Amino acid sequence: MNCRVVVEAAVPVFDVETEDEAIRIAISKTGEMLNPDLNYVEINMGERTSPSGEELPPAFIAADEALVALELEMTVFNVEREEHASRIARKEIGQRLENIPLEVMEVEVIEEETADEDATDESTDTESTDETEETEDDDEILPEFEDLVE
Repeated sequence: MNCRVVVEAAVPVFDVETEDEAIRIAISKTGEMLNPDLNYVEINMGERTSPSGEELPPAFIAADEALVALELEMTVFNVEREEHASRIARKEIGQRLENIPLEVMEVEVIEEETADEDATDESTDTESTDETEETEDDDEILPEFEDLVE
């Protein structure tokens, strides 16, 4: 199973005057920390609301310092459960974003439409070949993820 995981990050930014400037700097700073290792992580502005439900900008500025809410989205492949996907995403992103609080906001299972359509269109011999390839891929688990798979 493959999952799309959205993680919220609270990124501190210093010496800023406007919310737009804080957001641009936070996105740039986060991108620098994630690249080149995690260049597949999408960085978006987060959404904040007040207790009464009023929509607020993603940056909070006080004394020329800001705390910016960003949403980091990545796809995690070949996981058993949604919880497993969220732990992998949080670990991978958290290793690169030191001292930045993270919270998993959403885990969405990605439907494998293309694989299902191809399987029904092709013959049984091809399907058995696909299963063999999947089994071989399972043997190639990175050492740092072995404990998560078990």
